[in-house]
Amino acid sequence: MRPREPDYTADSDAAPIEMLAALFEARGWECLIVSDDELTGEVQGSWAKYQLRAIWRSEDNVLQFLCLPDIRVAADKRARAYELLSLVNEQMWLGHFDIWSNGDVLLYRHGALLGDDGMLSLDQAQALVETAIDECDRFYPAFQFVLWGEKTPREALDAAMVDVGGEA
Repeated sequence: MRPREPDYTADSDAAPIEMLAALFEARGWECLIVSDDELTGEVQGSWAKYQLRAIWRSEDNVLQFLCLPDIRVAADKRARAYELLSLVNEQMWLGHFDIWSNGDVLLYRHGALLGDDGMLSLDQAQALVETAIDECDRFYPAFQFVLWGEKTPREALDAAMVDVGGEA
């Protein structure tokens, strides 16, 4: 990694890729700054390791944040996966799931429109990362139920959305 400001506080803003790199470092997550406009990293979720990517478009002040749970959709499961995608996306407030045509990979994608200064706060960075991981964790079982468990998309979503009460 290249040098950057060592500490960001809740009151400071920074260039999006720099702020995300600082957040990853603070959490002990490895990341790679690919360019001034792109960062990649990996984090352990509840169900799997997720690849995280941030891509900054300075011309329109949009930060695209991707989380890939390493789920590939086989051709014979694609129709059911797309049906599940539409059901899952109805549940979403921020971001959406999609199947990338390049490799048939499932991904969570969220585009954050930043202000005119194009800066990202620590709170915004944390929210982007935590929301992506939380949504992948929340819906990972549903995709597994459809792709490997032979459930219908509705059955898979219903099973994944059951909140467990209490503790074991």
